[in-house]
Amino acid sequence: MLDVLIVGAGPAGLYAADRISAEGFSVRVVERMPSPARKFLMAGRGGLNLTHSENLNDFKHSYREAEDFLAPMLDAFSPDDLRRLCHELGEDTFVGSSGRVFPKKMKASPLLRALLKRLERNRATLQTRWTWTGIAKDGTSQFISETGAVHEIRARATLLALGGASWPRLGSNAAWVPALETHGIEIHPFRPANCGFRVAWSPHLTDRFAGTPLKRIRLSLGDRTVLGEALLSEQGIEGGAVYALSAEIRGALETSGKAALVADLKPQMSLDKLVLRLSAGRGKQSLSNFLRKAAGLSAAEIALIREAGRMPDTPEDLARLIKSVPIPVNAPYDIDRAISSAGGIALEEVDANLMLKKLPGVFAAGEMLDWEAPTGGYLLQACFSMSDRAARGILELLKTAREATTA
Repeated sequence: MLDVLIVGAGPAGLYAADRISAEGFSVRVVERMPSPARKFLMAGRGGLNLTHSENLNDFKHSYREAEDFLAPMLDAFSPDDLRRLCHELGEDTFVGSSGRVFPKKMKASPLLRALLKRLERNRATLQTRWTWTGIAKDGTSQFISETGAVHEIRARATLLALGGASWPRLGSNAAWVPALETHGIEIHPFRPANCGFRVAWSPHLTDRFAGTPLKRIRLSLGDRTVLGEALLSEQGIEGGAVYALSAEIRGALETSGKAALVADLKPQMSLDKLVLRLSAGRGKQSLSNFLRKAAGLSAAEIALIREAGRMPDTPEDLARLIKSVPIPVNAPYDIDRAISSAGGIALEEVDANLMLKKLPGVFAAGEMLDWEAPTGGYLLQACFSMSDRAARGILELLKTAREATTA
């Protein structure tokens, strides 16, 4: 019988396969897509932000409600451990000016190739183009190949690393949900995370400024503020500062149906200084030219201010508007455009080693579980940390069983 079946060839699945096969156990990885780690490779196109260099206690706070759940796993496999893993695989890392950690080659493909080569040396096998359709109580998983043939694999332990519901074209489509619900496992609905939000822009803004960045702004929702960048789109607003607030924005929309996002377009300038600049008077200049010269606003930022309605008449009111432009968002982008997803297997359904309590011998890791985090290295770090914990749990299970049979 196979020792370990791993379903899903993303970072969580592949690293667990690496850990377990290194101990001499037989491992088979099965992936629905034609090739492994497609979302990981897509992330690498933006430089592959692996993790973050900030203090570990501060790092943990980014996981919000899931902090207590993930903290022991982050302690056991920390950002430093992930950087050491990259070094072992022949890819050194560096810390960027923002504190984010990247591989020096700024790509995911060298890491993936090195990991796959190590799996091959450890005699772990990879099967692609098979879709997981469920698992029986005895540990037998069912698959359908692209030809429609049905296959079964029985293993002593199984790790499910099937991903969440974002970027379905790369492999994560949450089609596994009904198969686990048949076993009575509670699964929370998937929702978009780290996503953009829809705004009912005027035709003038969408026609002229869709695709235009807003640089060095401060976005706020209630007491939560974020410095960063955003991007005006035909549908609404997206970008790093928006993603950092996505959980709060989504929560406000779910609670009241609306979210009052506010943009400070000149966070580096005090209100008093801005009032002073605007008090000089514009003379014969157009308002747009005056705002561009006196306040340093771009054409897109001026258009964003105009979305709020009639321009104020006094320097004081105009300055206040520039530093608190209302952006009424009305819905998140569709989940297939989200960087990640919230929702998934309720955390109460797994034990400390990520084994499903209702399916002994079956483990789950990664975005299948109900947690979320902002971009900045937190997503990948948690996936690797959970993979490490699940691999430890599986190894403990296998070694205990082996000792019992040899006693």
